[in-house]
Amino acid sequence: MSYDHIDVPSDGAPIEVENGALSVPEDPIVPILYGDGIGKEVAPVAESVIGKAAEATGRDIRWMRVYAGESAREIYDANLPDETLDAFREFRIGIKGPLTTPVGAGFRSLNVAIRQSLDLYANVRPTYYINGVPSPVKRPEQMDMVVFRENTEDVYSGIEWEPGSEGSEQVRDFIEEEMGYDDILHEGDIGIGIKPMSEFASKRLVREAIDYALEKDRDTVTLVHKGNIMKYTEGAFRDWGYEVANEEYGDEVITEDTLWEERDGELPEDAVVVNDRIADNMLQQLLINTEHYDVLAMPNLNGDYLSDSSGAQIGGLGIAPGANFGDNRCIAEPVHGSAPKYAGQDKVNPTAIILSGRLMLEYMGWDDAADLVYQAVEKTIEEGQVTFDLYRQIEGGEKLSTSEFGEAVVDNIEAVNE
Repeated sequence: MSYDHIDVPSDGAPIEVENGALSVPEDPIVPILYGDGIGKEVAPVAESVIGKAAEATGRDIRWMRVYAGESAREIYDANLPDETLDAFREFRIGIKGPLTTPVGAGFRSLNVAIRQSLDLYANVRPTYYINGVPSPVKRPEQMDMVVFRENTEDVYSGIEWEPGSEGSEQVRDFIEEEMGYDDILHEGDIGIGIKPMSEFASKRLVREAIDYALEKDRDTVTLVHKGNIMKYTEGAFRDWGYEVANEEYGDEVITEDTLWEERDGELPEDAVVVNDRIADNMLQQLLINTEHYDVLAMPNLNGDYLSDSSGAQIGGLGIAPGANFGDNRCIAEPVHGSAPKYAGQDKVNPTAIILSGRLMLEYMGWDDAADLVYQAVEKTIEEGQVTFDLYRQIEGGEKLSTSEFGEAVVDNIEAVNE
């Protein structure tokens, strides 16, 4: 495919799919989107760190710059050009910084638009403690959990009507007159939204979570829902999740009820237990039974809440990585936003996007390079070389700029690889 404004490296190779699985060359072309605000500072740092880890393991990433948000408006006069989406489709693996959706852009969120356009249906957010990071809880090291958040449905589908609009009144009339719910809605202007959850999207998300748990030798997958109240949406999500577990995996996957009712708690070797928790209770479980949870699968809004809450326990969103998985596709991105008030100051913490790159490397099958990234980041922080957000919470550290932190991590990749 040819591009008008994207320079495709001539000396790299695309990532292909062979026999249903990714085939990653030693010199893959990988799109990178710097993003807006602090993205323009943290993404180049991640590029250098990830590139160094690849080099240290005998590989060479050929980065390809793509554009969305402010950078795209300057080149294309568009917020999300087709070329950017086409590049992510063609090259399958990529990484992006945070994007700011401008007022009147035609999108609820540029980040969400990219996920939905590319059918990146699983927003994956690992949460684990890094030694040396200040935390508000007593035992942050107990947190080692991965959230699988459904990316394409729930309230993020954007089916809603503004209070007082013609659409809102039409839906009100339909609910009251056609459906018979004439004692539910209050008088006056009212905003109305629809919350879709399908069997197809729910099952493929749970399937992705279970596959991940099996591949990474995790013990449990927990379905997090509010099915006690929303019985036909979130309750259906839970039921469909159990159907996947019971019907598709044999003895590799056991549901919690089966484990105790039929097996007296005896778990087959290497099997994964699937259970479920109510969403509000799960927020409590994160704090009081942290170590009991490995992989969580849930609808979109629950995933947003739960992943941010779990991130707080290990030091905040400045170190919280994420990625979006599709069928043989992955775009890594940090959990945090574009933080425009800090833009251009070379001061924010790039750890989240660096560790998002680690997740991308794992998806590519480069676990050795991914391990180097983690070890180097941890070594840097343990040595007290940190950005301002962590520096103000520790004693005896050295305050580094964004770029200086990246340089320190690159140096430590060499150190831990010796």
